[in-house]
Amino acid sequence: MPGLVLNSDHIAGWGLSPPSEPAYNSVQIFDQVTVFLALPTALFILASTLRCYTLRTAGVRPPRRLALLRVKLTLLALACVSETVSCFAAFAFTSPNSGSVLDVLALGVALPLTYLNHRCTRSSSTLLLLFLPVHVVWFALRYFLTGTAEPAKAFAAVLCFVVFVLECLGVERGEKTHCAAERPESPLFTANVFSVWSFSWLSDLLKRGSSTQLSTEDLYPLTQQDRAAPLEERLRKARETWKSLWAALILTYGGPYALAAVLKIIHDVLAFSQPQFLRWLLIYISRYQETQSSPRKGDLPVEGFAIVAAMFFASIAQTVILHQYFQICFETGMRVRSGIVTSIYQKSLSLANGHQYASGDILNLMSVDATRLQDLCTYGLILVSGPFQITLAFISLYRILGWSAFVGVAIMVFLLPFNTLIVRFLKRLQERLMKDRDHRTRRIGELLAHIRSIKFHAWENTFLRRVLSVRDNELAMLRKIGLVTSLNVAVWNGTPLLVAFASFAVASRVSATPLTPDIIFPSISLFMLLIYPLVLFGQAFTNIIEAVVSVKRVANFLAVGDFHTNGRRVIRNVRLEIGDEVLSVKDGEFRWSNDGSALPVLENIHLDVRKGELMGVMGRIGSGKTSLLSAAVGEMNQTRGEVRLYGRVAYVPQSPWMMSATIRENILFSHVYDPEFYDAVLHGKSTACALNEDLAALPDGDLTQVGEKGVTLSGGQRARVALARAVYARTELIVLDDVLSALDMHVARHVFDHVIGPSGLLSTKARLVTTNSTHFLRWFDKILYLGPGNAPEIGTFADLTNDPGSQLCRLIKEHSALETANGMSSGDTTSLSSQGSTTGEYKVTEEHGQTNDKQRPRRMSFGKAVLHVAPSASSKPAKEHSEEGRVKTDVYVQYIKAASRTGFGCYVVFMMLQQVLVVAGNDTLRAWSEHNLETGRRDGALHYLLIYGAYSLTSTAIGTAAAILLWVVCSVRSSRRLHNSMLNSIMRAPLSFFELTPHGRIVNVASKDTYTVDQAIAKARLCCHHDDGLYLITSQDVEHTVRETCIGVMIVSVIGYHFPIFLVTVLPLGWFYITVMRYYLATSRQLKRLEATSRSPVFIWFSETLDGLSTIRTFNQQSIFITGLRDKLDLNQACYILSVTVNRWLAVRLEFVGATVILVAAVSALFTLGINGVNAGLVGFVLSFASNITVSLSWLVRSASEVERNAVSVERMLHYINLAPEAPYETLEPTPEKWPAKGKIEFRSINTRYRTDFDFALKDVTLKINPGEKLGVCGRTGSGKSTLLLSLFRMLEPTSGSIYIDGVDIAEVGLHDLRSAISIVPQVPDVFEGSIRENIDPTGAYQDRDIWEAAHLRSYVEALPGGLDTPVRESGSSISSGERQLLCFARALLRKSKILVLDEATSAVDLDTDKLVQETLRGPEFADITIITIAHRLQTIMDCDRVLVLASGRVSELNTPRSLLEDTQSEFYSMAVEARLV
Repeated sequence: MPGLVLNSDHIAGWGLSPPSEPAYNSVQIFDQVTVFLALPTALFILASTLRCYTLRTAGVRPPRRLALLRVKLTLLALACVSETVSCFAAFAFTSPNSGSVLDVLALGVALPLTYLNHRCTRSSSTLLLLFLPVHVVWFALRYFLTGTAEPAKAFAAVLCFVVFVLECLGVERGEKTHCAAERPESPLFTANVFSVWSFSWLSDLLKRGSSTQLSTEDLYPLTQQDRAAPLEERLRKARETWKSLWAALILTYGGPYALAAVLKIIHDVLAFSQPQFLRWLLIYISRYQETQSSPRKGDLPVEGFAIVAAMFFASIAQTVILHQYFQICFETGMRVRSGIVTSIYQKSLSLANGHQYASGDILNLMSVDATRLQDLCTYGLILVSGPFQITLAFISLYRILGWSAFVGVAIMVFLLPFNTLIVRFLKRLQERLMKDRDHRTRRIGELLAHIRSIKFHAWENTFLRRVLSVRDNELAMLRKIGLVTSLNVAVWNGTPLLVAFASFAVASRVSATPLTPDIIFPSISLFMLLIYPLVLFGQAFTNIIEAVVSVKRVANFLAVGDFHTNGRRVIRNVRLEIGDEVLSVKDGEFRWSNDGSALPVLENIHLDVRKGELMGVMGRIGSGKTSLLSAAVGEMNQTRGEVRLYGRVAYVPQSPWMMSATIRENILFSHVYDPEFYDAVLHGKSTACALNEDLAALPDGDLTQVGEKGVTLSGGQRARVALARAVYARTELIVLDDVLSALDMHVARHVFDHVIGPSGLLSTKARLVTTNSTHFLRWFDKILYLGPGNAPEIGTFADLTNDPGSQLCRLIKEHSALETANGMSSGDTTSLSSQGSTTGEYKVTEEHGQTNDKQRPRRMSFGKAVLHVAPSASSKPAKEHSEEGRVKTDVYVQYIKAASRTGFGCYVVFMMLQQVLVVAGNDTLRAWSEHNLETGRRDGALHYLLIYGAYSLTSTAIGTAAAILLWVVCSVRSSRRLHNSMLNSIMRAPLSFFELTPHGRIVNVASKDTYTVDQAIAKARLCCHHDDGLYLITSQDVEHTVRETCIGVMIVSVIGYHFPIFLVTVLPLGWFYITVMRYYLATSRQLKRLEATSRSPVFIWFSETLDGLSTIRTFNQQSIFITGLRDKLDLNQACYILSVTVNRWLAVRLEFVGATVILVAAVSALFTLGINGVNAGLVGFVLSFASNITVSLSWLVRSASEVERNAVSVERMLHYINLAPEAPYETLEPTPEKWPAKGKIEFRSINTRYRTDFDFALKDVTLKINPGEKLGVCGRTGSGKSTLLLSLFRMLEPTSGSIYIDGVDIAEVGLHDLRSAISIVPQVPDVFEGSIRENIDPTGAYQDRDIWEAAHLRSYVEALPGGLDTPVRESGSSISSGERQLLCFARALLRKSKILVLDEATSAVDLDTDKLVQETLRGPEFADITIITIAHRLQTIMDCDRVLVLASGRVSELNTPRSLLEDTQSEFYSMAVEARLV
C-alpha cells in the first residue's frame, strides 16, 4: 500500500501537509475515485437485471403489504427522477460524469426489482439492501469531503435512505404463516441479508428462552432440504456411483462446503491484514512524533484515523465472513450426520445374517462415529486454510524481517516428520479406543437387557467387573492419548515462540536496520497468528484421525452384505381360495450365514402350507424348529431348493417383541385403525386373544404404555399382544413360534379355540405353528417333526401316530404314560386311543366350530389391513428427566471433586503463572524495541534475546505441565469416577426404574454423555488465543475458561497499568458481557438440554429396531420404521442446529462490540498522541493487548457457556448417580452360616403394591412352606403370581408384613446374601454374549465337573464344536429358545440352593428334555430342596405336595392337588376343567 507510506516533507491530502504546500483538490480526488466506484454500480445493474428476469418467471405470491410496496415504488420513482434531473444538469452546465448516468440506470432498474421481489419472494431484496446504503454513504462522503451538494442528488439520497429503511421492514413482517397448532416457522425464510449476517432472526427465540422454559414445540423446524429423507437419498445415490464413502460424502454435501472454503480464505486474508494495519499505525506514530516540534503539531492525525477506520471495517467484515463460514460448516456437519445415521439405520434393517456387528457396535456407529464425522465438517477446511495462512504469514514476515523470517520455515520443516510420527501413533491409539468404547457400550446394553436375571441371581458385581474391566482399558487409552496430545500441542504451541526467537536473533545479527516497534510488534502478531495453523498440525490432525477411523468403520459396516432371499419368490396381491398353496418349500437347504464355511442348519426340507390349513412343527431342542420358521419368513439364507410365498406374512417369535408404545399401537403396528375388526380381535363375543381381563386391569386399557420391551406386561400378556398383532394384520400366512407356551393352560386353550384352531379367527388363513406340547396336535391338519440326524417326518396326526416307527408316535406314547402315572386324566392328552373319539372336549370344539362356521363368511368380509402412508402418531414414553434453569453450582463442584480439587487448583496456578511469563516476555520485546529506537543501534540484542527466550521456554514448560495435569490426571480421574459411580447406581437401582426408563436413554448417557465427559469438557481440541475463528471449532471447555480468565486478568492489568483511563471502559464492557451471557445462556442451556433429551428417542428407536428386526422385516415395515427414525432425527437435528446457531448470535455481537471498543481505544490513543505524545513501542505493546481484551472476554463468555452446555452431560450423569437405590446390598449384621439350611419359608400378612398410587397386588398373604416341600403356585392373569415371586426376592418391598426364611426376616438380610441363597429358573431365558461356561457360571466359582453334571448337560454340550468354550452370540441368538432355557436351568441347579423357584422353566423345551428335567427334580438330590413352581400349565404342578391358588392378590386355596380336584367348587378344579385336565 505505497500510498500510505508517509513522508515527513510531503504528506499530501490528509490534512498534515505543510502550510507552505497546497493540498490536493479533494473534489478532483473524489472524482477520480468515483470512476473506480462505478464498477459496483454497474454490477448492481447487471445483477438486478438478471434477478428481475428470474423473478419474472417465478410464481406470484398472494398480495402482502401492498401499501408498503406502493410507498417504496413511489419513493424510488421520485429518486430516479431527481437523479435524472441532476444528470441532465451535469450534461448541460458542467462536465459529463459517467457515474451520474449509472446512478440513473441503477435507480431505474431498482423499480422493477422492488416490485417483483415484493410480489414473488418472502424476504427483502439483498441487492437493494446492499446498494442503497452504499449509494447514500457515498453521497454523504462526497458532501463531507467537498462541502458541496446538488439539491437533486441530496433529495434522491434522502429518498433512497427512506426506501432502504422500508425495505428492511420486509414483506411479511408481523404476518403469521402457520397455524397455531403447528410449530413456528423459521424466521430465516423471511430474514433479510443483515438479519442473516447478524443472526438477528434468532432474537425472538432468545427473548422467549430468557423468559420462559422452551420446549420442542417452540423450536423452528428444519428446512425441507435439511431433513433426513432427502439427505439420505442423495447420499445413497452418490454411494451407488462412487464406491468410496469419502467420495460420496463430498459429492453429496460438498457444494456449500466449497463456498465455506472461499469465505475462509477471504477471512484469512482479512485476519493477516490486521498486523499490516498495526505496522502502518506504528510507522505513522513514529513519524508523527518526529514532527512534534514542527508548526504542524496541532494538525489532526487524519491518516492515523484512516488506518484505525480501516482496521475497524476489516474487523467487521472478518466477523461477518467468519460466522457465515462456521454456519455453513455446522449445517454441513448436521447434514452429514443425518445422512450417515439414516444410512446406518437402513443398513441395519437389511443386514445379512451371520454379520459380526452386535447391537452395541451399531449404536456406537450411530452415536460416536456419526458425531465425529459431523465434527470433521467443522474443522475439515483447516486442511486448506492452514497452509494458506502459513504462506500468508511468511510472506508478511519476509516483507518485515527479510530473509531472517525463513529461519522459521526451516524449523517448521524440521518438525514436520515429528508430527507425522505422532499422527500415526495417535491413529493407532484412536482405533484401539473406539474398539474399547464399542465393547463397553455392548456390555452395558447386554447388562440392561438382562437386568432382571442379573438381579435375580445377585450377579451385579460380576457384570460390573465385566464393564469396568473394559472401561479401564478405555481410560488407559484416554490417558495415553492425553499424554501424547499434550506433548504434541506443547511442541506446536512453543513453535511460534521458537520461530520468533530464532528469527529475531538472526535479524538482529544480519539486518542493517535495528528492530524497532513497527517491526517487532507486527512480527509478534504474525507469529501468534501462526499458532492457528501450527496447532492444526499438532492437534486438529488428532481429530481428523478420529474422523478417518470413523469413516473407515462406517464404510466397513455399510459394505456388509445385504440380506437377500436368493431363490425365494414372493407373489403379493394374489386372491387365494381355501386349499390354495400359500407356502411351498422344495428340497430346501438353509444356513444362518452366507459364509461358505457355515454348515447348513436345515437340509432336505419339503413343506407345503395351504390356505385354511394348520401345520404344526415339533422336534427336540436344537432340531431347527425356530430355524424352519425363520426360513419360512425369509430370515435365513437359502442355499438350495425353491421357496414360494403367496401373499403377506405375520410372525410371532417365541420371545415376543414389543415397541415402547401403547398396547393399541403394538397391535395395530402401523396399520390403519379398523374399529370393527379391532373389536373382534380384542373385545368381541369370543374375546379371541383373551386380553379383556388384562385390559380392564390396566389403568388406561389398550392405551396403556407397555414400556421398553414390554416390561410392564407379563410374558403371557406380551405373547397375546403379539398374537393380536398378527391376527390384526390379516396376512395370508401366520407364523407362530410356540406362542402358547407362555400362556396359562386355560388361556392357551381359549386362544387355540378362538384364534389358532380350526374354528378360530385364523381358520381361513395358512398357519405354521411350532409347539413342544401334544395337547392340540389332533386338530393340526399336518405335522412336521424335526429330529436331529433324521429326515423330517411330515404327515397328518393319524398317519404319524399309526406309524410305530415314527418319532412322534414314540413321543406321544411316553408322554401319555408319564402323565397317566402322575395321576392326570388323559382327557386333554393327545393319546393314541383318543383318535376319532367324541369326548367332551372334542364336542365342545365341534360345537364351537359350528358356531364359528356361521361367522366365517363374516370374518372373510373384513378387508386386508392397510398400512399408514406415514407412521401413526406414536404416543410418547415417559418424559426424560431434564433440569430447568441454570446448571447448578453443585454440578461443577461435583465434577471438580471427581477430578481432584488439589489438581484443579494447581492447574489454575500454573495457568496464571504462564500468563505472567507471557506478559513478561512481550514486555522484554517492548523494552528492546524502544532501546533500538532511541539508540538507533543493535547493541544489547543478546541480553534481551536471552531474557525473552527464558520467559518463553518457561511459559511453554509450565503450559505443558498444566495440560498434562488437566488431561491426563484430572480429566481421566473425573471420567472414571463419574462413569463408575453412575454405573454402580444404575446397577443398584430397583427393578421398577428399568421398567419405567427406556434402555436407550441409559445407553445414551453411557455413550454420548460419557464421551462428552471423557473428551469434551476438560480438553480443548485446539488451543488458540486469537480471534481467528478457532474458538468456534474447539471444545470450549474448562481449559479455555480457565485460560481465558487468566489472559483477561493479565490484559486488563497491563493496559490499566500503562493507560489508567482505559479502566473506565472495563466496567461497562464487563456489564455488557455479563448481560449478554445471561441472556444467551438462558436459551443456550435449554437448547442443549432439548438436544440431549431429543437424542434419547433416536437411541431408543434404534435399539428397539435392532431387537425386533425379524418382526419388522417379516411384516415388511422397514419403510415405516425408517420414516419414524427420520422424524426423531429431524427433531434432534433441529435442536442441535439452533443450539450452535445461538453461538453465532452471541459471537457476532461480542465481536461487533469488541471491534467498536478497540476503535474507541485506538482513537483515544491518537488523540492522546496529539496532546501528550506517547512512545510507539508502548502504543504497540498496549494496542496488541487491547486487541486481545475483547477476544479474551469473548472467549470467556463462549467457553463458560460451552462448559455449561457440556455440563448438562455431567448433570445427566449425576442424575443417575443420585438414583434412589434398592435396599442395602450387604448388611453389617452377618447372616447365619450356611443360611438357609432347611428352606422353610413363611409369609406373614404381606401387603405389596408396585407404586403408591396403585392398588395392592398382594393382600394380606399369609403362607407357610415347609422345608423340602414342593409347592405349585397358580392363578389367573393378575392374580399375583409374579408379585409373590418378586416379593420373595425383594424386587418389591412389602408395604406391610414380613417374609421369613429359616426364621430370619429377609428384610434384615442384604440383597446379595438373599438372592444368592435362592435359585431361580425364569420364564424368559436370558443368555449373555460369551461362552457356554460363562453363561452357566458367570462368576467362575465352579469346576467343569460340576458344570457337566448340572442338568445332565454333557450330551448337549459335547455335541457343540467348542464344548463349554463354544461362543454364544449376543442375547443367545446363536442357540434356540429351548437351549437357552436349558442353560438357565443348569445355572439354578449348579448353585444347589435349599430353595429353588421355577417360573414355567421348561415351557420352551421338548417333551423328552422336559421329562429329563422333571425326573431330575423328583430325584433324590432334590428331595430336601424346597421348590416353588409358578405354573402356567397346570400339568406341571400336579405332582407337587401342595398347590397355592391366588386370586386378586389373596390366598384363595392351599391344599394338595388331589384334594383341590376332588372339591368341584374349588377355583383349582374350575381351572383344571378349563384346561381339560379333568
